[in-house]
Amino acid sequence: MVEESVDRIDSIPIGLPGDRTVVLIVDDTPDNLALLSDALHSTGYTVLVALDGESALKCVARVTPDIVLMDAMMPGMDGFETCRLLKLDRNRAHLPVIFMTALTESEHVVQGFRVGGIDYVTKPVKPTEVCARIAAHVQRARAQQYMDAVAGLETRAAVIATVDGTIRWQNTQATAQLSRYDDARTGNDDADDASLSRLPDQLHLWLASWVKSGRDTHTVHETNVNGVRRTVRVTGSPVRGEWVMILEEFDDVARTASLAAQFGITSREADVLLWLSRGKTNRDIGDILDMAPRTVNKHLEHLFRKLHVETRSAAAALAIKAEQR
Repeated sequence: MVEESVDRIDSIPIGLPGDRTVVLIVDDTPDNLALLSDALHSTGYTVLVALDGESALKCVARVTPDIVLMDAMMPGMDGFETCRLLKLDRNRAHLPVIFMTALTESEHVVQGFRVGGIDYVTKPVKPTEVCARIAAHVQRARAQQYMDAVAGLETRAAVIATVDGTIRWQNTQATAQLSRYDDARTGNDDADDASLSRLPDQLHLWLASWVKSGRDTHTVHETNVNGVRRTVRVTGSPVRGEWVMILEEFDDVARTASLAAQFGITSREADVLLWLSRGKTNRDIGDILDMAPRTVNKHLEHLFRKLHVETRSAAAALAIKAEQR
């Protein structure tokens, strides 16, 4: 049974069941793996296993578990060194590691904490005790991930949502922007219950499609209404099965008017300058503004002269600086 579990590691997809805690057990003794695997499976956990430190690191590189049960003493790379290397990976440094060891001497306990372990249990392990410790540490780790995620999102409109459209968290900036995707929320002072606990249909369908398609991190959902572009992008997951969505709005009409006023240029020249500042090529600008490339070149000639610059990058820099004022 253990060998079959190990073989399955290579075929496990990156997206594991969203609501199930994933535990990686690292132990070179098959009997220990079998005992713990059975106990954790019966408790509702998804279990991955590795027989040595090298296999554990390869497994974590493919699938990020919620917690690691690590045998301290293994041939070759021991558990302490495996944990140390695991913690060097910035994307996995948050993983709680519980050491399993028969070594109760204080120096070994200290060594486990020194390399990044969060707890330890002594062998022979008691499955009920291990399950209780896992539950406590996973809950604590998820709470910390939420706090870290929220702390970094307060200055932007952000939502934490599940693939079924349930909103787990949103800040006030996001609430305002979400209302513009959903007519049911607009102007509704009582929209603080069901309508605020779920993504608008448009965003829910897009998120579900994004997850199903393989989660291309460069994909952006974009709409344009009366010159206001609304974009949504997904940056990651604070806990398994939940996604951080960043919402942004760009009022192109207001920005081009501002550029025209600041630099004394025509509205059409301001349109060209705006898209130039966003890194668009002449062909792109022509397509966006529905004008011929030679017309774009003509506007650029006028822009360079009026802005007293000689290059596209210099003109773009002036526009970006003006937008930041």
